[in-house]
Amino acid sequence: MAQDEKPERSMEARVGRDKQRYGPKGERLVAGVVPLSSDRTQVLLIQSSARKGWVLPKGGWENDESQQEAACREAWEEAGIECKIEKDLGEIEEKRTEAQIKKYGASAPRALYRFFEVVVKEEKSSWPEAHKRDRQWMVYSKARDCLKDRPELLEALERCSVKRK
Repeated sequence: MAQDEKPERSMEARVGRDKQRYGPKGERLVAGVVPLSSDRTQVLLIQSSARKGWVLPKGGWENDESQQEAACREAWEEAGIECKIEKDLGEIEEKRTEAQIKKYGASAPRALYRFFEVVVKEEKSSWPEAHKRDRQWMVYSKARDCLKDRPELLEALERCSVKRK
């Protein structure tokens, strides 16, 4: 390794929320990715672990990492991908109603999301959540349809540069 090269940070799956960051209104700070194919014609979605359907990889931003690191860690844990951040898609406020949030449990806090557009460098054959999540490449129209009931995820998709055929 050359003297100025940094070793790749190892990806470790994390469990629990003891390092979870929260915003000034008590909202959970969540980092996620919109994973695109190298030609930007497809987006990779994963099965939700909490309900049926497809979602974007996302999860809690912890206090010992940057938002970018959190987003890439979640992409690894949930989708088994190594990715390269191309663009910050900005913050997206929680769009679910209180009733929708409560379906996930009385203690589920509102969230403030920050998504990053990423290009997938590699898909691994095994990953931390492979036992409970499938992943699937989709064209824009199919991904849009799959995310229609999750407006904050749909907004992230709409902000990215996937080709809209």
